[in-house]
Amino acid sequence: MKSEKVRTKKLRSLSSSIWLNFTLFAVIIVILIGIVSAIIVSTSTDNRSKNMLRDVGNEVVDTLVEFTEEFYGDTEGLMSTVGVYLGGVEATEFVRIYIFNGETGALEYPGRGNYSDFSDYIDAETAEEMLNKARSEYEDRGSDSYVVYSGEDDRLTYVYMLSNGTESRYFVMQASMRATNTIANYVIVYIVIMCVLAIVAALIISYFLSEHLSGPIKDITQSATELGKGNYDVRFTAAEYTEVAQLSDTLNRVTGEIKKSDDFQRQLLANVSHDLKTPLTMIKAYASMIKEISGDDPEKRNKHLDVIIDETDRLTGMINDVLQVSKAGSDTKLNRKVFNITEFLFSIIDKFGYLQDTDGYKIMVDVDPDLYTLADEEKIGQVIYNLISNAVNYTGADKTVYVSLKENMEEKRIFFAVRDTGKGIEPEDMEHIWDRYYRKQENHVRSVKGTGLGLNIVKIILQNHKFLFGVDSEPGVGSTFWVEFPSVPETYEAEEGEEDAE
Repeated sequence: MKSEKVRTKKLRSLSSSIWLNFTLFAVIIVILIGIVSAIIVSTSTDNRSKNMLRDVGNEVVDTLVEFTEEFYGDTEGLMSTVGVYLGGVEATEFVRIYIFNGETGALEYPGRGNYSDFSDYIDAETAEEMLNKARSEYEDRGSDSYVVYSGEDDRLTYVYMLSNGTESRYFVMQASMRATNTIANYVIVYIVIMCVLAIVAALIISYFLSEHLSGPIKDITQSATELGKGNYDVRFTAAEYTEVAQLSDTLNRVTGEIKKSDDFQRQLLANVSHDLKTPLTMIKAYASMIKEISGDDPEKRNKHLDVIIDETDRLTGMINDVLQVSKAGSDTKLNRKVFNITEFLFSIIDKFGYLQDTDGYKIMVDVDPDLYTLADEEKIGQVIYNLISNAVNYTGADKTVYVSLKENMEEKRIFFAVRDTGKGIEPEDMEHIWDRYYRKQENHVRSVKGTGLGLNIVKIILQNHKFLFGVDSEPGVGSTFWVEFPSVPETYEAEEGEEDAE
């Protein structure tokens, strides 16, 4: 036979998973913020510098136009005044200004003696090329002034053509971007440093956060380990989170049920061991008596055999009780059908006839005729039989049990009740009488047989039917167990999957 390989999924720590995911999320967010911030800083720096240079250039050009109009024909006076003005602009705006003659290409400002180291780079021809290039790039903007960026020497160049109709001049103003770019680079470096610090902080915060979130789960795991070792007194501590608190509450309820089940099993073993010991001893003893004493005496032999039969029946009843409660708990499927519960009740009461004939018990009956209900007939038979048997076991010295079956026409309900005249049930015992293996240890008129499973079987069956049931009791007076059945016509046909009203 070919063996199958069992593939197990690699498990991961909840704490490490939370830490890893939170850290990864924080790193991605920080990196994105850093990249966007760097782009914004770089772009906004360039745009702001270009706008500032354009504003200064436009203002200077407007002033030069006014000077040209004022000193028209007086070139020497014009350049003298312009030189003073432009020198002030260069000093305050940290720019360099050139003016070239558009016809001859001569450098009119700052003069050939000034900034001679730039004259080879900035001349009329260069200014015209820059102006034409700028016009081709910005032809859709309808402007006469342009700002061009040169990445080779980190300079912004403002170009404008001055013309009065007879002569033209190229006005060029340059601003260095090195200082601005240096500042922008510093800002970007600071952004990178802040991103790194943010990532480190995210690592630390995510670690403590993961420990805080996984802490309650670890506590639950430790408690569950103790529970697995059989410590039913362990408690699952509720946490501050709703989901974990709900899980803790659920596990506490499960622990309670497991503890109760374990106690039930221990009690069952104790009860069954005690109850089995007596009949087995009796069977063995009377079998030996038949073998050694009464084997040849028909009267004694039959008497001893009756004892053996009675004890065997007692053992059979115990086993049936255990099987019935197991079946009732596992088999929740109901075979509902309409049946005459009046006739069905009388057929069950007839089974107790031997008690009336031999032990003087009386079963007083108050039953409406021809009542029909919709239920699982076999399981309801167990309910009725167990309730009457319970009343017989616990009734008073008058050995009387009262059974009633009455119909409420308005509510379409059938009310079934069994009343005994025994000592009743103490208030502190009321909540336990439906539990498995529970049986009040008192002396009764009739020896109480069974393992204390009868009422638990009743509870399981009626809960599966969703029927109302309960008990009314007064200490010293007696107890009344009751059940409400639905009342239906004899010709009623139940639909598949129909649920009974509670």
